[in-house]
Amino acid sequence: MKKKIVVALGGNAILSTDASAEAQERALAETAEKLAVLVEQGNELIISHGNGPQVGNLLLQQAAADSEKNPAMPLDTCVAMTQGSIGYWMQKAMRQALKDRGIAKDVATVLTEVVVDVNDPAFENPTKPVGPFFTEEEVRTLSSEAVYKEDSGRGWRKVVPSPKPVNITEAPIVEQLIKQGVITISTGGGGIPVVEKDGKVVGVEAVIDKDFASEKLAELVDADLFIILTGVDNVYINYNKPDQKKLEVVSTDELKQYISEDQFAPGSMLPKVEAAILFAEQSQKGGETVITSLENLSNVINENGGTRVIKK
Repeated sequence: MKKKIVVALGGNAILSTDASAEAQERALAETAEKLAVLVEQGNELIISHGNGPQVGNLLLQQAAADSEKNPAMPLDTCVAMTQGSIGYWMQKAMRQALKDRGIAKDVATVLTEVVVDVNDPAFENPTKPVGPFFTEEEVRTLSSEAVYKEDSGRGWRKVVPSPKPVNITEAPIVEQLIKQGVITISTGGGGIPVVEKDGKVVGVEAVIDKDFASEKLAELVDADLFIILTGVDNVYINYNKPDQKKLEVVSTDELKQYISEDQFAPGSMLPKVEAAILFAEQSQKGGETVITSLENLSNVINENGGTRVIKK
């Protein structure tokens, strides 16, 4: 049966050690081959993606070239720039993968703004490190408007808030494209963070978690299936311990209990699990979340592979 599927790719699936455009395009060509299977099966596909490594590199480039005549771009603009570049690579790769299978479908990237609450507590406690490293002495000469924190003994870095997504401005456009059979790439890097202030939309220096933003997208387009791709085929408890246990079908209540036991690493598996719980509980038609690896993607549809999260 045809399903409306949102697939969330990690930024590290696009960039590993080689930051060149050519290497990232090669990685996305391999990714598109695996995603094309879902389209071949007759499903409607919406792709979201991370941009952590890409926006990090762009911020370094911006800082290196920063001058009075050529000022560095702010973070929200850098997110938009990486949405554009990754979307360009991804849509080219998907078109080619579909063409190789004799599938005639359009692919489009939608530059996506994600609305966050200006009163989100995250703005009072910035935690997400971005951009270059500085010495403590250099930090004293930098803008007093930004917050800098020491990062694991490697130096000082600017930290920005990571607020939760409230809405996705372009979600209705994505939904229209889906109805027209267009494979849509959107919500890249968690989306361009914006707030509504004095009747205007304003970009903010923030990073929205890709998994939470992708969940919001899946919720708004009423997806049947939300797939979060990560580095392992399944979620585990007691990970890398002698009593490690693979989770195959797990309820939201069970996952909440595991979260209370600190089973999932913050900044790694935890946000994926939390996003999976959100979609399972918020979906209006009983949509399902699966957490798995890109390599295991075909098994998700054919053999019920991965970790499946159900509402309970």
